[in-house]
Formats: sequence, structure tokens, C-alpha cells
Amino acid sequence: MKLYCKVVAILLCLGTLLLLYLFVGNADEPPLKGAGETRSLPVSSGPGGRAHPLFAHFQPVRAAPPEEEEEGLAAAAAAQISKREPRLSKNPGKRRPARGKFANVRPGEQKHLKELPSLQWMHLAVVACGNRLEETLIMLKSAVLFSYRKLKFHIFAEDSLKPEFEKKLREWPSSYTKKFEYTVYPIAFSVGNAQEWKKLFKPCAAQRLFLPVILKDVDSLLYVDTDVLFLRPIDDIWSFLKEFNSTQLAAMAPEHEIPKIGWYSRFARHPYYGTTGVNSGVMLMNLTRIRNTHFKNSMIPTGLTWEEMLYPLYQKYKNYITWGDQDLLNIIFYFNPECLYVFPCQWNYRPDHCMYGSNCKGAEEEGISVLHGNRGVYHDDKQPTFKALYEVIRDFPFEDNLFQSLYYPLQSKFLDTVHTLCGRIPQVFLKQIEKTMRKVYENRVIVHVGANYRY
Repeated sequence: MKLYCKVVAILLCLGTLLLLYLFVGNADEPPLKGAGETRSLPVSSGPGGRAHPLFAHFQPVRAAPPEEEEEGLAAAAAAQISKREPRLSKNPGKRRPARGKFANVRPGEQKHLKELPSLQWMHLAVVACGNRLEETLIMLKSAVLFSYRKLKFHIFAEDSLKPEFEKKLREWPSSYTKKFEYTVYPIAFSVGNAQEWKKLFKPCAAQRLFLPVILKDVDSLLYVDTDVLFLRPIDDIWSFLKEFNSTQLAAMAPEHEIPKIGWYSRFARHPYYGTTGVNSGVMLMNLTRIRNTHFKNSMIPTGLTWEEMLYPLYQKYKNYITWGDQDLLNIIFYFNPECLYVFPCQWNYRPDHCMYGSNCKGAEEEGISVLHGNRGVYHDDKQPTFKALYEVIRDFPFEDNLFQSLYYPLQSKFLDTVHTLCGRIPQVFLKQIEKTMRKVYENRVIVHVGANYRY
């Protein structure tokens, strides 16, 4: 009996202790939360009661029904992606629209436009006397048709031609006249006998020698003969100025590619540049450097400035020169070869490059960039390929479609030239001008017409 009482007493004590433990152990737990109430994710505590670093990024979250929770997770995932990647357009393949100056321009064209500052002028000089009015206007027309930046024309002409130039240029449509400014200068020679200079070669051609002296406010300049046609933007040839090294101050193309059939290498009686001489029909000049340089020469041991050198040089070699001012330039750069940058032949392509067989590799690969119709080939039937290009550009109505009114007529005319050596390589004449017209079309239609299109 006594043992039974002891067992019952022990069980009662244990039961009492168990109830006390259960009651005291649950006293610190909060009551259960209902749906929609906030709860915290369990966070392990470190020393001092602070959250452990591994769990410090957890934040309180809202308990939600399953469908809301799924939408919330999707939104959170999208937000995380947006932090890492730029927002894309709903249309695949299109980027987020640019902001600022080029906001309405297609992304692929932004770099192109930034590289074409409208305030940077390009200077083009030409000398026209006698019956060279039409040739000069067609040359200027080819320059305006294809160039991007604005042009300043420096036209040196006889007094009788000045009103004709002004009249014809005013007749061009405003969409083109706003792309250039022009000044017509009288023929003038600062040193020596003016009549001698004027008759040195073709009428007034020697005027080009005095451009650094006359155009004192012009830093750089492209000079071309009247019988030149641009088949690509002047911007491209103008960019050669950036390729000049510290001593170079002018650029010209070789007179010929093959010494055995070159004129200077066979007949010249005076010094000339390189192995075949250079042709001055297309001449890019840094006038500032020319004015500031003292040139080596064959007259005195010390250097002479450009203006000081011209007339004595002419006096010394006048009985030996055939091509006038071009010969004088060859003599100058013979003694100062470090001053000359040499263009590839496609930048001054002449009948000599195809009338004996194609010998300008650059034109075969890239097409002709600048066409030089010397030997009067625009006005006779000896080189109909050159004449066809001249006539198509002359007859092109300014605001017509380039392909319909210029390129296709040109292709048709070339069919009549296949009996000539130059006519057998039409791709040389057409390759670059086709590229140029495509660029002009894209610039006018895609950039200007499509500029208002917003992504």
C-alpha cells in the first residue's frame, strides 16, 4: 500500500512539472497570424543579437495568395533583369531610342552624323578662262551633288566670265545653293610679269601657283582643273589632310603608273618628283604650312618662301618646261620630296590610265573617285567613256532621282563605248559612283525623311 502511494505521488509531481513546462515554454511565442498579416523570415542571430551577414539581405515579405505571389515573383525577376540589361523595344531587333540631339535619328546613322559637323567648311578652288565656263560649272555641280559638308568655292576667272558664273549659280535650286558659298576673283599674279604667267600653259593655269599668297585667310584648300568630275564626296579626299605627317603640305597623284610609258620619265629636261612625276590637276594643299615653309631650291643655298621662289624658278627653267605650272611644281617637290603626300591614282584618273590598257590598280579595286578628262576628251570622240560621264552629269536635272536620271542613262551610254579600251572596263567607272549615289540616297531619304520616325 505504501509503495502504491509513492508511485501515485511521483506521477502527480511529474504531471505537474510537465504542465508547468508546456505553459512556460509557449509563453514567448506570438499567436498565429491570419492571412494578409506580415511575418518575418527566420533570421539567425550573430553575437550581440545582430543579423548574421549571410542573411542580412532578407527583408520582410508579404504573405499573399498563390496567384498574387506568382505575379509578384515574376515582377521581381523582371526588375532584377532590367537592372542588368537595357530596356528593349517591344519590336525585336530595335534598340532603345536615343535621347538628346539625335533622338529622332536611326541608331545606325548617329555615328555617321556626329562625324559630319555642319560648321566645318571645305574650300575648293578652280581657275577658269576662255571657254571654260561650262566645264567649270559641271565640275562644281558634281561637287555639290555628292558632298555632305558645306563648300566654299574660290573661282578665279576673267572679268568677262564673272557675271556668267553668278547668273548660272543663282539658277541652281535652293536645296543645293544652301550647301555652298562662292567668291569670284580676278586673275592676279603677285610677282613677275602677269602676261608671262597668263600664257605659261593653258589660259590662266599658272594662277594656282599663287593661291597660298592670295587666299591668306584660308588654311586648307583643294585645287582642281576645270575638266575634273567628282564621283564621290569631296569629304573623302578632304580627309587626306589628316594623313599628312609633320612635313607634308600638299598632295598630288602620280603623272603615270608605268615609267616606261610615262611622259616625265621619257621626255622631261628638268627635275621632277619621283619616277614618273606628279599631275597637278587635283592638288590638296595646307596653305598655312606652305606660307610658313622655307623651301630648298637649286638657286641659293638657303631656303626661300613660296612667293620668293616662284618667279626665279620660272626664269631658270622656262626654256625647259612643257607643261607650265605643273612642271614648276614637279621641280619644287623634286628638291622637297618630304613635303609631298602622294594620292593613289583613282583620285586623279585620266585617259592615260586606260587608253593603253588598264594600269590603275586602285581604280580596278575601288572604282574611280575623281575623274580628270584632260586631252579635251569631254568634247571629242576619242574617249567616249569620259565624254559619257561628262554629258550625263551635265544633263542631270538637280532634283531628279539619281539612279533613274543619272546612273541608268550612264549605263546605256557605256554600251556604245565597248569598242575602246577604256570602255571595256565599265566597272571601273561605275563602281564608285554607284556607291556614292546609294549613300546620297540614304542620307536624303532615310536620314531626312525618316528622321521624324520614333521608335
